Amino acid sequence: MNQEEIFQAIKNLRKGLLQTILVIIISGVFLYPFSKTLLDYLHRPVKENLVAYGIPEAFLALLKLTLFGSLFISIPLIFYRIWKSFSPFLKINEFKSEFFVLLSSISLFYLGAFFCYFVTLPFGIRFLLSYQSPQLKPMISVGKFVSFCVGFIFAFGLIFELPLILALLGHLKLISTRLLTHNRRYAILFIAILSAVLTPTPYVFNIALMG
Repeated sequence: MNQEEIFQAIKNLRKGLLQTILVIIISGVFLYPFSKTLLDYLHRPVKENLVAYGIPEAFLALLKLTLFGSLFISIPLIFYRIWKSFSPFLKINEFKSEFFVLLSSISLFYLGAFFCYFVTLPFGIRFLLSYQSPQLKPMISVGKFVSFCVGFIFAFGLIFELPLILALLGHLKLISTRLLTHNRRYAILFIAILSAVLTPTPYVFNIALMG
């Protein structure tokens, strides 16, 4: 890895970033009319109505949801631009290998995101809402609700990239099977701590799923 290759990677990354931002903006324009439908899908696990604290909160929440929706559907392009910028350092030149890595990264992200939406998120929401009582009724802010759900979904999507990251590190000879096996106990401890931090509920089942 020389200085010229590093500058070329930064140049490609900057070019890809501008292209990605443009795609996100354009997709957001087309996605915004469906933002209420997206909110309805997020709201399905919650029986209580969402409330807006302030006049602009509902609009800002839909705008935020549109932005994250645009990011979500732009993941293939984002991963593609990242891969094209840094793939020369990984020394993977065969077309089939490049295609496999790119397809794996996209598939793993969406697998994690959908796993969260259909399995983990409903459990987490129901657990947090289980603390209500006749004297304690939750009033859920639409803005915070959108941030909670989207953050949870994206966290799971990124966590699911870990197997691919380990495979690429192994390809670069930065880690080995022996190293991973020897440090397994520390990895389990680190995974448990990280899962507890990233999971927004103290529900053991959710933490275990993240782990």
